[in-house]
Amino acid sequence: MRQKFLLIFSFIAIVFTGFSQDRIIPGAERMEQYLPLLKGKRIGLFANQTSVVGNTLLADTLQKSGVNIVVIFGPEHGFRGTADAGEKVGNYIDEKTGIPVVSLYGSKNKPSPEDLQNVDILLFDLQDVGTRFYTYINSMQRYMEAAFENNKPLIILDRPNPNGFYVDGPVLDLKYQSGVGMQPIPIVYGMTIGEYALMVSGEKWMSSEANRKYSYYQIMRKPSDRSYRLLIIKNKNYDHNSKYVLPVKPSPNLPDMQSIYLYPSTCFFEGTTLSEGRGTDKPFQIFGAPSLPKTLFSFTPNPTEGAKNSKHYGEVCYGWDLSGTTDEVLAKVDNRIQLKWLMEAYRLFPEKDSFFIMPKSGKMEDSFFDKLAGNDELWQQIVAGKTEDEIRASWQPKLDEFKKIRKKYLLYKDFTTK
Repeated sequence: MRQKFLLIFSFIAIVFTGFSQDRIIPGAERMEQYLPLLKGKRIGLFANQTSVVGNTLLADTLQKSGVNIVVIFGPEHGFRGTADAGEKVGNYIDEKTGIPVVSLYGSKNKPSPEDLQNVDILLFDLQDVGTRFYTYINSMQRYMEAAFENNKPLIILDRPNPNGFYVDGPVLDLKYQSGVGMQPIPIVYGMTIGEYALMVSGEKWMSSEANRKYSYYQIMRKPSDRSYRLLIIKNKNYDHNSKYVLPVKPSPNLPDMQSIYLYPSTCFFEGTTLSEGRGTDKPFQIFGAPSLPKTLFSFTPNPTEGAKNSKHYGEVCYGWDLSGTTDEVLAKVDNRIQLKWLMEAYRLFPEKDSFFIMPKSGKMEDSFFDKLAGNDELWQQIVAGKTEDEIRASWQPKLDEFKKIRKKYLLYKDFTTK
């Protein structure tokens, strides 16, 4: 009776957050689809501050519904989402829920058998932003592997992809596989995290043991089918033409939709000596360096919560401000990765040899820029003065191959029929 009341209460709360019948409803809000499967089970939950049902964290909602969450796993930035990019977050007891939190970012990237020994079902709910170098898709893959390796059913609560309306960028060369790129996908891959999970498993991109134990045909087709290994709770009223506005910022340095739309194009600056806007109120919307022409836009980055350490703090930087209304930023992006800003910054940078951050090895192929690009060609094309069209043409053969693979795993209407 209590569970039924809470379901009705949650439904009413969700309705009042948006009256339109066409409102996009993330998988987490479709509690009638998965809550019965959790009843009487011990749950391991992978979640963070984006894992919400209406205005309430999923962990809190499930606890109030009588679900027994025995462990919470947290990604980069932590369960509450306040840690810096790359910051080490240890294990602890969450004060609000009283549940143990295990960090899955850094040296430990997947649950251990000991973490899962008292778990019956694994649940995953993170808001992705649809770019290869955003680490949540890698976290999900490792979580999937742990589920299959340890014979635990996995339920993924799908969420819309805010950059899911196009596909673009160089496809990762596996020689440049890293924490910011694990699989041969382009920078913008145009899939929800649920679709991506189907691709990772269907293409056998997981660990050898997980691949051996998982069958693509064990995907749950109906909630009444209890023999599933993997269940995707789909979004409602979503397709790949949707422009979904995130209700919660996914990480400290993606504070709004403008940053999220520009991120696929401006994240390249993380591999250069330019500031990418960390330490300002417009990260990934503004970028520059002290040595660029003083006639350009100026800003001074400083330490902030979620960006305590970065480049050029306390220095006046000169560069570009791409911010504006959401529509203005979307027009600037134009449904593709923009290289013109990176190319113009290189052209104006006075000391070309120090534009890209060189690794300790002194070899550019070991650089963070190459990890972001997914190849060793992009920096060379920029230095050689190749045009944007010429660079794009070099991406196209592998992009076309990826698009064929991608279509096999789509759960929602695509933005194109090609």
